[in-house]
Amino acid sequence: MWANTYFMTQHLSAITFFVDDYDSAIAYFTSVLNFTLTEDKVTGEDARFVLVTPSNSPASLLLTQAKNQVESALIGNQAADKVFLILKTNDFWRDFNDMRNKGVLFLETPREEVYGTVAIFKDKFGNKWDLIQTA
Repeated sequence: MWANTYFMTQHLSAITFFVDDYDSAIAYFTSVLNFTLTEDKVTGEDARFVLVTPSNSPASLLLTQAKNQVESALIGNQAADKVFLILKTNDFWRDFNDMRNKGVLFLETPREEVYGTVAIFKDKFGNKWDLIQTA
């Protein structure tokens, strides 16, 4: 039994996200999805530690440039054609219109659900995301 004085604090810090090229991925996430480049360090030959982070998010995407066939096969297919990530916003229509104007492909018309306003989009790599403003 846990003592009342002990509270575990955990959160996701980063999620590995396979890309074909660091710089084009950084450009996409920062200019199209409005993420912030929070870290970009060279860690070896053809290797970098690159984090992009949505506004006010405790979790980042760790961009990882694919180095072999197994990793390359994951680009755009990290969740086997299911929604891979959920991008929560405080203003659905602002972000939806901004992203659509920047060429983001939405796979459906935005819909109102009991949990909020949502629409599925594909990133430039082919992964599916939910853009959602919770109710």
